[in-house]
Amino acid sequence: MVEFNPDGSLKLPGQILAKKEENEKKMRSQKCIKIRREVINFSAPKKCVLEITLSDAYNGDHRFINTIYGYFKNRATVPNKLTQINDKEFEIEIGTDFRRCSDCNSLINQFREFLDGNLIEEKGSCTFQGQKKNFEYEDYFD
Repeated sequence: MVEFNPDGSLKLPGQILAKKEENEKKMRSQKCIKIRREVINFSAPKKCVLEITLSDAYNGDHRFINTIYGYFKNRATVPNKLTQINDKEFEIEIGTDFRRCSDCNSLINQFREFLDGNLIEEKGSCTFQGQKKNFEYEDYFD
């Protein structure tokens, strides 16, 4: 059942509200980053951007972003570019290539591994579904 706020906007379910508040608390008190995936150009050549925001616990220490990006740049096949917007915000532009989505996911996983899983990931306008988790033999073979 859909509920509305007094201003006419949709009322979020309790589960989503709790997750949102937990993420906001993480961004204020813990060392974590938020990555938002956005597709900039949906037609060929496709282009995506990862918007990275550091939590308040990082006081000017953002060297790990440059280090992880450097490792990614050396082995990625996709054209890419890192832009620092300010002390807490970065953008990584991912260009067009057949391995665009897999390279993007590997970069996000490198950040996740470095931060011991303390990463908030928002899908944004990204359409990538990832691998199917539950493989069923009968879905593919008779």
